[in-house]
Amino acid sequence: MSRIYISGPITGVKNYKRYFQGAKDALTAKGYDVVNPAELTAVIGDSFTYDEILAIDLDLLSRCDAMVQLPGWENSRGANVEYGYALAADKIIIKLEGILA
Repeated sequence: MSRIYISGPITGVKNYKRYFQGAKDALTAKGYDVVNPAELTAVIGDSFTYDEILAIDLDLLSRCDAMVQLPGWENSRGANVEYGYALAADKIIIKLEGILA
């Protein structure tokens, strides 16, 4: 089973958890093991800084086979860092359309 990391805008997006969950649900239904970074603070709490969370996200991404990008990722600093990391690590990158509609 392939492990997939979800990348997309979080900061400034009102319903980001719903969008990430929708992508996770769709990918899980197709049989993928999905890493949803929007669930991270529920596990680690709120005391971590942005940069610390991004470092954790990149560690999680490093353990995945592929990354899916939610619409609007281009406007997210963190998602751009994840994209650069995925490119450098030769990960499969898939753009998901319509999730935020």
